[in-house]
Amino acid sequence: MFTSCRRRSLAALLAATIFSICAGAAGAAEDAVVIPPPDVDEAGGSGTETAIFAGGCFWGVQGVFQHVKGVKSAVSGYAGGEAKTAQYETVSTGATGHAESVEVKFDPKEVSYGRLLQIFFSVAHNPTQLNFQGPDQGTQYRSALFVTGPAQRKIAERYIGQLDKAHVFAQPIVTRVSDAAGFYPAEAYHQDFLTLNPTYPYIVYNDLPKIENLKSLFPADYRSQPVLVRKDSKG
Repeated sequence: MFTSCRRRSLAALLAATIFSICAGAAGAAEDAVVIPPPDVDEAGGSGTETAIFAGGCFWGVQGVFQHVKGVKSAVSGYAGGEAKTAQYETVSTGATGHAESVEVKFDPKEVSYGRLLQIFFSVAHNPTQLNFQGPDQGTQYRSALFVTGPAQRKIAERYIGQLDKAHVFAQPIVTRVSDAAGFYPAEAYHQDFLTLNPTYPYIVYNDLPKIENLKSLFPADYRSQPVLVRKDSKG
């Protein structure tokens, strides 16, 4: 509905606000999908594990994972390209190989990688949209998993196959699975954007429904106070 995941001029913001009021009756831009848990998952573990998820604008994906119990941090950033091109305006050209991503550090004793995948596919984004998510167009908004080891790859690939075989979604899943080769945190103004801007039209229409879906479909995993990047942010 809105043209992109980016800050707007005052005039554009007012126009988007009017549009969001008119479009509000149509409901959220993306609906959650009830899906089964993965048949194969990790069996606990010690320490902190890292996973990288890409599913459209990182504002909403970060916001979802910040509300998941067991997540220790969720940082918006860029993955899939080179360090020298990991800047927002450059990534927004769609020519860098980067995807807007979220690096999630979590305690596998509290929440498994498979559970995070279930939340990712169910409420964080639509994994059947190729190189776009809702209003955001381009390869930088693709659905992708940057795995940090063979165990994550096995779980991710088998889960995608499981969901496709069960025809959980109307269309095939297009999520790409590749090895993590670097994650670059986004600019400070992108961090905790959902929490800091709860009345921003893009957030209201596209992302706050994801938080409500998380709370509704995964009540045992939901926490009301998000884990934030910036010390001065308020949840």
